[in-house]
Amino acid sequence: MKLTVTVLDTTGIQSYIFGSNRLRENIGSSYLVGQVTDAWVKQILRDKLGIEDPEASIETQDAELVYAGGGNTVLLFKSAEVAISFTQKLSFKVLKEAPGINLVVAHRHDFEWGQDQLYDTVQEMMKVDLDVKKRSRIPSSPLLGLGVTQDCNSTRLVAVDQSQNHGSPADYPVSREIVAKLDAVKPANTQLKQTLQLPDGWDIPLDFDDFGRSRDEMSYLAVVHIDGNSMGKRFQEFAKDKSDRDYITAMRDLSRSVEQAGEVVLQQLTQELISNWDMLKDKLDLTTQKLPFRPLVYGGDDIMFVCDGRLGLTLAVRALQLFETQPIADGKSLTACAGVCIVKAHYPFARAYELSEALCQSAKKIAKRERGGDERSEAVSAIDWHIAASGLLGDLAEIREREYRSQDGKPTDKTDGKPTDKHLEMRPLLLDADPYDWRNWPSFESVIKEFIKGDWKEKRNKVMALREVLRQGSAATKSFLTAYQLETLPIMPGSDRRLKSPLAEQGWLDGICGYFDAIEAMDFYIPLEVSQ
Repeated sequence: MKLTVTVLDTTGIQSYIFGSNRLRENIGSSYLVGQVTDAWVKQILRDKLGIEDPEASIETQDAELVYAGGGNTVLLFKSAEVAISFTQKLSFKVLKEAPGINLVVAHRHDFEWGQDQLYDTVQEMMKVDLDVKKRSRIPSSPLLGLGVTQDCNSTRLVAVDQSQNHGSPADYPVSREIVAKLDAVKPANTQLKQTLQLPDGWDIPLDFDDFGRSRDEMSYLAVVHIDGNSMGKRFQEFAKDKSDRDYITAMRDLSRSVEQAGEVVLQQLTQELISNWDMLKDKLDLTTQKLPFRPLVYGGDDIMFVCDGRLGLTLAVRALQLFETQPIADGKSLTACAGVCIVKAHYPFARAYELSEALCQSAKKIAKRERGGDERSEAVSAIDWHIAASGLLGDLAEIREREYRSQDGKPTDKTDGKPTDKHLEMRPLLLDADPYDWRNWPSFESVIKEFIKGDWKEKRNKVMALREVLRQGSAATKSFLTAYQLETLPIMPGSDRRLKSPLAEQGWLDGICGYFDAIEAMDFYIPLEVSQ
């Protein structure tokens, strides 16, 4: 039986979702992207092509949805005509109801069903056919308007209406694209509440100003990007060398288990925020039962959420921990990496998201490869973050080279085989304690708790002074401790004797400072009580 294999993808999603500083527009755009590659596909198969069960076998109907996940959708059609008809209907719906989304479609006709080549065909289409389609696409040049037209405040396209007519409390001229995004806010919010299993009486923010902020004291947002480790490779390995039907079953099972894992993680985070509400209400200056937390992208191992800046590190670490406990169809643990960018509440959102993605990639490097250079047999979970008290100038490497080097450090010189480069930051950190790598979250957390709650709690002025001394290097740190008759800095847990000396006595180990990160993050760390 000859079939047509069709693969759907989208391009330019990052700028489509995160290009606006208005949360409602981000919410609507994220919802529409999910609709295009999943819900609308099923809707057209049912309503336009008469396919009652899109996942029923292609041998009994004209089309079959193989799977929809990870931003891609794969379908089988009995004929090229049916495939093209489906594509036309989906394209028309996207143009009409979600202007601004770029849909890419690749077809392969004359696929021979039953020869167990579906896996290879889909892999080749994703790597080659979609790439060719994306590169050969002719970018559209929308008419930005004439002298007598009014610009949309968000897209600079021609405005067609006012935002207040589409549920926005602020009133500004909007284009068709923004109208579609604002109209999608209500169903997006309903869908998210159902996903989070939010109890009655609780709500989630629709505007950046809705997040808990202590006015005149603290006004920061955390943009958190979490991504599973090597998921593409896992999907390939799980589906490889299977018959056509077994390939479809395997892809669906793995997709559903990863999807379910992501939902459970978000539900658990929500419940833990609610169970800690009395504490959060006081610390975050919350006046209504509105969670200071909003997932914007969710669906499997790829999660992006915004929250009060003081909860960013806590929620990111908790999400990574919860991911590792979820059952996955291939039987392996689900490890992931997180990038957390903490910025002023009204900082350009797209720039903050871009840095959170770079931080996630920075964490992935240490997740896959040990700091010594050896590749790990299995990737582990890791986290990296940046706290921007002002603006963000340059990329992540430039920011760290400019702002996180000690005054006596020399970027490249080495002495007796030991690096003299003085990195003030110890991140990225491994999620779990590691006897061979002291730069891990439990070590960091023990230090920050000691500064906040332990013997150092009453020495905040000394702690703040220590931050500046650490910039001067290990000799200055040792002199600082001697001057204040302090024996050591907080000692990190672990069997490595170097954690006490020289690290706790000088503040530095292997050219890395073990305390600057903790001091910098003191005001951005609120631990939650969680049931184990």
